[in-house]
Amino acid sequence: MAFASVATAQQTARTVQQDFDAAEALDAGTDKAAALTAWEALEKRVASRPRSRAIVLVRKSAALLALDRKDEANAAAREGLAILPADDPSLRADRFKASFNLGRIAMTSLDYATAADWFGKAEAIADTPRDKMVAALAVVQTTTFTDPAAAAAAQARIDGQLASAKLDAASLGTIAEAKGTMQLNRGDIAAAQGTFRDAVRDFGGMNTSRIDIRDVSVRSDAAIAYLLGGNEEEARRYVAMTGAGASSIGLIDPGVAMVPPDCGGEAGLKPADMAVVEFSIAADGTAQAVRPIYAAGGGKVALEFARAVRQWSWTAEQVKAMPTFLRFNVRVEMRCNLAFQRPSISDALQADMITWGRGKGLAFVDQSESPVTALIAQRRALAASSANGDTLATLPALFALVHNPLLAREERGALARRALALAIANDAPARARLDLDLEARTAAVADLYKRGMFRRVVEPMLSEAPYAADAPSRAALRLMLADHEDGRSRSEAILQQVAQDVALPAADPFKVGAMIRLASIAQTRGDLAAARNAFTASGLSASQCALIDKPPKMISVGGTFPQEARRWGMEGWTRTQFDVDADGHVRNERAIISYPPFVFTKSGTETLRTARYAKTYRPDGGLGCGALTRGVRFSLDH
Repeated sequence: MAFASVATAQQTARTVQQDFDAAEALDAGTDKAAALTAWEALEKRVASRPRSRAIVLVRKSAALLALDRKDEANAAAREGLAILPADDPSLRADRFKASFNLGRIAMTSLDYATAADWFGKAEAIADTPRDKMVAALAVVQTTTFTDPAAAAAAQARIDGQLASAKLDAASLGTIAEAKGTMQLNRGDIAAAQGTFRDAVRDFGGMNTSRIDIRDVSVRSDAAIAYLLGGNEEEARRYVAMTGAGASSIGLIDPGVAMVPPDCGGEAGLKPADMAVVEFSIAADGTAQAVRPIYAAGGGKVALEFARAVRQWSWTAEQVKAMPTFLRFNVRVEMRCNLAFQRPSISDALQADMITWGRGKGLAFVDQSESPVTALIAQRRALAASSANGDTLATLPALFALVHNPLLAREERGALARRALALAIANDAPARARLDLDLEARTAAVADLYKRGMFRRVVEPMLSEAPYAADAPSRAALRLMLADHEDGRSRSEAILQQVAQDVALPAADPFKVGAMIRLASIAQTRGDLAAARNAFTASGLSASQCALIDKPPKMISVGGTFPQEARRWGMEGWTRTQFDVDADGHVRNERAIISYPPFVFTKSGTETLRTARYAKTYRPDGGLGCGALTRGVRFSLDH
């Protein structure tokens, strides 16, 4: 019996190829968890065979990505790609998959420079016209916000393939939408209008009775193009045809944690900057699938607004009340918040490096030049200065490249490590080397955006030499940690450490930054006395409406409902920010969030412009209070 059992086992034993085929079949289906289990089992079977294991790792990474386990997917794809023989043409499809998936992961984290780099590698590897076009399309979608010239070149490559490609209407629509978005963001409004019209047609036109998420997106794209072209009525018509704000469907209400980014900050946001951001609201009330659509101010601005949206949330009750269809495709128009403007921490640290370097006789280049035009010159400068190895003279070129936003994360990290080594070898003080050290450490982590990851990477630096003994370095690290915390209580505790550090002068910019943040947190929880005290301690003028016990009382307000919106049966809301002068008149009104985009923005600001507030005594007759924020909801009578 024992022999018979062994014989039966031998007869039923499966080959590696059979297991591979079975895993591929599962991969092609909808049960991605089962596919992952199959790939993991196969990985163990081929552990001693590097080539086979590399192939399995690449397939496993795709299953992990489908299950939204992005950090594990990233690790598996990188490991597989590193093992795959680069000179084996039969493995080009696997190298393509690994590179493309790494691009998708970076794109999800809004690291568009790294995503574009991986997509470019995927396009170069691709051995079929379809794969080349898919990768080039992803290059267009990402470089639109990092390198417009690269986006135009990738689009030209796609256009060259379209004549011979046999694509369905939906694929043509997807390509047209990406092209129109590129045209829109480079200011070619007339071309964008025509391209978006083509995309709308490819997705079924404006008269189709059945629409999906793609229809909603491209109609909203067309609306932006028409608005920027001055045709407000046509813009509202396209928005109306997305269903957003339709009174017969319902609204997406403002979230419980739905605030735009503060003006200033790491991206240097200005009050005139504006962006449209698209996202989905998940069942748990968090914002997901966030992507920028358009920005007045450039790609860096667009991505900064998108990062802010990623922190938004809604209550379970709000999610239940939302129309499901609209929840999966939300777009808002945004501007930055003036209530608590904050200086950039990174700018201050970079200034410390430049000051120290110039004291050593180094010539640092002007960082205000366009990253696209600067990149070639920066690479040439690095090649020339490091021809005989890295010396202190190489530092300015390395420093410039580290801070060029076009560089992919891995290259940026490698250059930062080289620059940091030079700074340390030449006894750079803590503050001068901190910026490079932060770049080197954070660039080594693919999923830095995930909750708690920034803290895990950066917090240990507080106890390391030379930062632990340098008060400004400690303060800069703590400010960054506080900005990356989800909970206000933990942020406040970290900020208090900066505020109470006696080694920092009262006017130190980092201590001032801590006070501004503490004022914002206190105001949010309703403790106006603490907010005022913190703001007063910052040494700045505390004329913000948010810091006043009793902001000026509204006496009257007018406002009109846009006739086009009424005709299309649309509702919506704006969150508007403005100043109130001592006589109670509204000044400097601006919508900071609008839903749907553009439809009620003008009416929202005009509504608040007509408002009158009670007079506020000021000895100098100046501003009553600044950056007062009010919501305006536009509802039709039912």
